Amino acid sequence: MDNRKVIYYTDELHDEFSTFTTTPPYIDGSYDYERKSVFKKFMNFLCYRVIMYPIVVLYGLIVFRQKIVGKEKLKPFKGKGIVLYGNHTQPLGDALLQTRLTFPRRTYIIVHPNNLKVPVLGRMVPALGGLPIPDDKAAYKNFLTAINNRLSEGNPLVIYPEAHIWPYYTGIRPFVDTSFLYPVNLQVPVFCFVNTYKKTKFRKRPKLVTYIEGPFYPEKEGSPKLNRKLLRDRVYSKMCELAQRSDIEVIKYIKKEESNG
Repeated sequence: MDNRKVIYYTDELHDEFSTFTTTPPYIDGSYDYERKSVFKKFMNFLCYRVIMYPIVVLYGLIVFRQKIVGKEKLKPFKGKGIVLYGNHTQPLGDALLQTRLTFPRRTYIIVHPNNLKVPVLGRMVPALGGLPIPDDKAAYKNFLTAINNRLSEGNPLVIYPEAHIWPYYTGIRPFVDTSFLYPVNLQVPVFCFVNTYKKTKFRKRPKLVTYIEGPFYPEKEGSPKLNRKLLRDRVYSKMCELAQRSDIEVIKYIKKEESNG
C-alpha cells in the first residue's frame, strides 16, 4: 500500500503521483493496434484468458477484497459496444481490476505509453487489450480505427478520463470531454464506475468497493462538440456522487496554495 500520508498538488488536471516513472516509447504509425496475425491473436487469448485473468481475480480478492456493485446493469448490453469511464486511483489495480467488470467479455483499455515499459507486465499490455495513446497523426488514425472497430464488434472500451494517477484519492478530479467523442461518434451507451475505499476492522489496507452506474446515452441531435460535453457532464456528476461512498482517507491531498494560506 502507498505509505505517503499527505500529497501536495498544484494542478488537478495535470499533476501525476504515480511512483513509477520512465521514458515512454514513441507511438508512431508503425504501431500495430489491430493485432490481426494468428500469432498475436493466440497471444491475446493466452495472456488475457489463461495467464492474467486468474491472477486478476486473486489480486482483487486477496489484496483489495474487491466487491463490485451494479454489474447486473451491464448484462442487457452483452455483445454490444459500450464505453466505461472510471476514476484513476491505483497504478497497477486500475490496469488489472477493470477486467472483472465485464467478464467474461474482454475489455480494451486506453493506456499511457508508459505502461509498455512496466517490468514484465509491460510486454503483455497489447495482448491484454491496452491501446496506447498515439504520438503522431498516422498513429492517431490507426488508434481511432482500432477503437471504432472494437466498439463496432461489440467490445467494451475502458477509459480513465482523469488521465493521471492519484493513489487512493477519494474524490473525482475535473476532466476534459475529449474522450467522449468515441461514444458520441458511434452512438454507443456509456457507463461509469468508481472505486471507493472502505474501512476494515482487521487490515490496514482499505476494502475496495466498485460501483457501476449507467447507461448514459449520447444525444442524437445537435453538434458532436456540444453532445460530448453534455455526456461528460452527466458522467462526471454521477461519478462525484458515487465517490462520496468512500469512508476512509488513506492519503490526504492538499492544494499547495491552501497549505501556504
